[in-house]
Amino acid sequence: MDSPIDIPTASALTVGDHDNPFAVLGQHSLSEGGRVICALVPDASDVGAVTPETGDLICRLERVAGDVFCGTVPDKDEHFPYRLRAGRGDETWEIDDPYRYGPVLGELDEYLIAEGTHQRMFDSLGAHVMHHEGTEGVHFAVWAPSARRVSVVGDFNHWDGRRHVMRRRGSTGVWEIFVPGLAEGTIYKFEIKSSDGALLPLKADPLGFGAEHPPRSASIVRDLRGYPWNDQGWMDHRSKNNAVGAPISIYEVHLGSWRRVWEAGDRSLSYPELAEQLVPYVRDMGFTHIELLPISEHPFDGSWGYQPVGLYAPTIRHGTPNEFRQFVNACHEAELGVLLDWVPGHFPSDSFGLAQFDGTALYEHQDPREGFHQDWNTLIFNYGRREVRNYLIANALYWLGEHHLDGIRVDAVASMLYRDYSRKDGEWIPNVHGGNENLEAVAFLRRLNEAAYREIPGIMTAAEESTSWPGVSHPTFSGGLGFGYKWNMGWMHDTLNYMKEEPIHRRHHHSKMTFGLSYAFSENFILPLSHDEVVHGKGSLLSRMPGNSSDQFANLRAYYGFMWTHPGKKLLFMGGEFGQAAEWNHNSSLDWHLLEDPRHKGVQRLLKDLNDLYRTMPALYQRDCSAEGFGWVEANAANESVFAFVRYGDDNTAPVLVICNMTPVRRDDWRVGVPTAGQWRERLNTDAQVYGGTGAVAPQLLNSSGTRHGHWENSISAVLPPLSTLIFEAMSLPGDATSG
Repeated sequence: MDSPIDIPTASALTVGDHDNPFAVLGQHSLSEGGRVICALVPDASDVGAVTPETGDLICRLERVAGDVFCGTVPDKDEHFPYRLRAGRGDETWEIDDPYRYGPVLGELDEYLIAEGTHQRMFDSLGAHVMHHEGTEGVHFAVWAPSARRVSVVGDFNHWDGRRHVMRRRGSTGVWEIFVPGLAEGTIYKFEIKSSDGALLPLKADPLGFGAEHPPRSASIVRDLRGYPWNDQGWMDHRSKNNAVGAPISIYEVHLGSWRRVWEAGDRSLSYPELAEQLVPYVRDMGFTHIELLPISEHPFDGSWGYQPVGLYAPTIRHGTPNEFRQFVNACHEAELGVLLDWVPGHFPSDSFGLAQFDGTALYEHQDPREGFHQDWNTLIFNYGRREVRNYLIANALYWLGEHHLDGIRVDAVASMLYRDYSRKDGEWIPNVHGGNENLEAVAFLRRLNEAAYREIPGIMTAAEESTSWPGVSHPTFSGGLGFGYKWNMGWMHDTLNYMKEEPIHRRHHHSKMTFGLSYAFSENFILPLSHDEVVHGKGSLLSRMPGNSSDQFANLRAYYGFMWTHPGKKLLFMGGEFGQAAEWNHNSSLDWHLLEDPRHKGVQRLLKDLNDLYRTMPALYQRDCSAEGFGWVEANAANESVFAFVRYGDDNTAPVLVICNMTPVRRDDWRVGVPTAGQWRERLNTDAQVYGGTGAVAPQLLNSSGTRHGHWENSISAVLPPLSTLIFEAMSLPGDATSG
């Protein structure tokens, strides 16, 4: 017979040094008619092909050399199903030969992957449970263009890279194999030989949907088909909940430390437990969105998820992907949006991850001046490579589409935009024009936002961008980066620096509270008091406030009042809502016992009431991102450290007056101009007793007089409690009173 396998080929297969086993293993036609079956069966002394249904012998396979066996079936000319029955001594076992199955990926997959435009790459690459050619199993596919050989390994094949060598798909660099009989829960990695024949460390799947619990690092097959979502009502109207004219108040959460189960070894909550406990808490507190610190699989707890290895795998620390979906579904049923901190800026250099994936700098840059983050000892994605851009954009679409997330907050955008970010002269390479802008990263971010808003209606994207890069939240067609929102890091730094000053010195820092309004409408801003402000020795927000304990609480309450009425969407890291006293520790629960103290309970009540006001008073959110929604009443009272401003909604919305007194001095008969004649009703006073304040000033209902004050035709006279923010609402719509 003209067997496709000679002795050198069989020897190469036996030692795992053959890069195209599908050409010779499996079932093939013979030129003289009939079929030949060839198989690699380590540890066997005799092998036969049998019918799958009855186990009847079709033919015996003879050893060619090493662990390779071949046999002929002269009376069959068409492809037919079979199984392999192997034996050694008294032991026998059966194998469903993976090399009898054809490819799964089609020409369109190949074309889109090669072009770098396969926006549902996760449907093709990774590990997928499926029914293929009449058999249940798992299809594996991975991109490794410079590899000489790629195998999938796991317990199912004794981690033997010879047994499931994958099929190379033309020039795409993709390798694939369908392994019959495998199912969800299968643990696997890829064994890769580099172009020079070196065996690399076993690699986790870059598109794996599941992973082992760290420090173990293998991927796990997860079946994502057919999850029974029950959130269509939310999905149908979420676009208005993410719009610039909507109230957006975000509770930022690290799932591992929000609340822990002390009775069970101080473990973190599972996704189902978070659905039962976190979701109703956030809903009751009046927030509109939950933002999750990164939950993509990561090897090191201390990175808080910001050094991900498995970008497509919700971390197993809290459960499976479908249990994560259960959490998202519960959020949506409670009318809460879910945002994810997403990290496309860098990845760790762990040997089982993306680093030198196929023996080359595949996902990263070869030159460390472009490809190494000195601050974090991580590798930088090569945004100039189309397949890498595709991998990242498809990942964003995967979270937004397959897990129904409502938005992504892109981490460390500034580090992506600048080639000289945190680098000295000589440590970076200029762009083609000689500048420091990372043109490839800019193009990637624009494509990312265009794809996200085009493919997944109703979502939002936000950038953590700490520089003055223009147009971060402007459309790409006008030269912007295309994000929906930008974190206002300047506002955060300025106002926190002001608040940490002793009140007697605040007169010298007055502009820190007002300067943000000079650029507040240049972007669609989110005001962030994030996790970054309560770590690395900074202390908690409460501990950074000056004065004695009572003053610290009063300062924090006044600051929250200022923030919740200031233009811009709101974001607060967990624990801040009740005045967490200690700096955040990712290894322990928030200090929930503090709520036994009325002062902490008062801060929590204040945040709930601020969220309720924010959601129900349109003037506080409708024009958050428009200069028409804000007007200074008093911006220059530096000696008294008083600020007063008006917030406006649309023409049918009553304006809101806000007065902040940032000194511990009560101010009687404080006159401010107002845009509307008539009554102004106090809606909130951060010094009220219910919030832990002094309650020295009773709720005020003020009548504006015809007394001109500054540029205003009408004015009111209010009593300002010490260290407080007061919020008033006009009882009538704006009339003919105007400001100059």
